[in-house]
Amino acid sequence: MSRPKVYQTEAIILNRHRFGEADQLLVLYTPHRGKLRAVAKGALRTKSKLGGHLEPLCHSLLLLAEGKNLDIVTQCQTINSFLPLREDLWHTSCALYAAELVDCFTAENLENYPLYKLLLNTLDRLCQASPPQAGQLALRYFELHLLNYIGYRPELQVCLSCQQPLEPTANYFSASAGGVLCPLCRHSEPLSQPLSVNALKVLRHFQQNTYSTASRLRLNPQLQLELERLLRSYINYLLEHQVKSAAWLDRLSKQI
Repeated sequence: MSRPKVYQTEAIILNRHRFGEADQLLVLYTPHRGKLRAVAKGALRTKSKLGGHLEPLCHSLLLLAEGKNLDIVTQCQTINSFLPLREDLWHTSCALYAAELVDCFTAENLENYPLYKLLLNTLDRLCQASPPQAGQLALRYFELHLLNYIGYRPELQVCLSCQQPLEPTANYFSASAGGVLCPLCRHSEPLSQPLSVNALKVLRHFQQNTYSTASRLRLNPQLQLELERLLRSYINYLLEHQVKSAAWLDRLSKQI
């Protein structure tokens, strides 16, 4: 059954770029069509009714018409602008990082409703996150579940090499293998990095529980940094490049 030529969808605005004199090229993430690129004609004009509803990180309701190459946004209405994000540079940066990850890891026109809900919920969580450490926890939870929804769920229960249950001791995480190796098998992956007992416990806890349960954890700065570095290295390995907004987050975190 063919899709209608004009359709309505909710969307999270992942990014936007100038497209010609007055138009904008939008990168959208939708609940049932996945990632889309669409044009908002005239959105940069002062009197445009579209522009204010198409800010990055906005959750909007859009009416689009199918085009030959790119669909056209004909109407839009803001559902949630996540105003608290725009009032705090740290949380804005965290949200843009989450949006960039979704953009980097997804192809166009592939539905992934759980990922859409994860991103939407993460934006809401970041609005409520305080102090900055709470935003870090929300990002770690987001990263781990994003990996699950795109097919790269890390193995955290058994050694990927010998398949034995992992003991409560210092183990090793291998990005190339996609999970944890026991001390005896770590040499099979020379680039594996140490994984503390507490870091493994936290990753398992995040993987197995809802955010409301996971968010009750209080992590010390050293453990937060270990989790950030580990998940960042795994993400960079999968993408084969560094996430642009991650470098800005690193610089910003040193100032707060």
